[in-house]
Amino acid sequence: MSVGTAKKRYVRAPHLGPERRRPQILDAALKLVADNGVRALNMEAVAQALGVTKPVVYACFTSREDLLNALLEREEIRLFEGVMAALPKKVDITNPQQLMTDGFRALFNAVDNNRDSWRLVFSVEADPAVAARLQEGRRLVSQRVSLLVGAWLKLLGAKDAKRRLPILVTLFMSICEGMVRSLLDKSNDWSIDELSAYVGRLVLAAFEEA
Repeated sequence: MSVGTAKKRYVRAPHLGPERRRPQILDAALKLVADNGVRALNMEAVAQALGVTKPVVYACFTSREDLLNALLEREEIRLFEGVMAALPKKVDITNPQQLMTDGFRALFNAVDNNRDSWRLVFSVEADPAVAARLQEGRRLVSQRVSLLVGAWLKLLGAKDAKRRLPILVTLFMSICEGMVRSLLDKSNDWSIDELSAYVGRLVLAAFEEA
């Protein structure tokens, strides 16, 4: 090769220490899972997405399992805080339709702001290795929902409220999860305001019949 021949130059990612690189790796892993499912997650794919070599990824996470667990831990906190913030602090039946609509709007906005995180959770929920930690998050949310629904039934003076409460909580949780999945569906053309009003009206009707 002559001196004047241009040498091929490779663009390398800037050198960062593990602590600064870890958030980037987690972001890349989240995007991979959100776009292609959890089966697409491996160290090579993450390295390619970041333009680094696999040893760089392994310097931050010792294995695919280690990476996935760290990703779930980070995203679970984000989703849990969003869901809990969407729940009302107290029950006010002065305007129950507004209460329901506002609650679902807050939930759907939280989902809309963290779509990739929700896709991650739904992608891995069938994996026995992570099912227990996801179930714990559901349990904590369910406890809060149970307190709110119980207060609702008490304010309405519902008969046999203690017996009906678990059924209503299960119904409410199932509806919320189903609507989150629906919101993530790319074919869904409902706006958040439309969906919040419609679902709120349906759930209110079910609760009033309780």
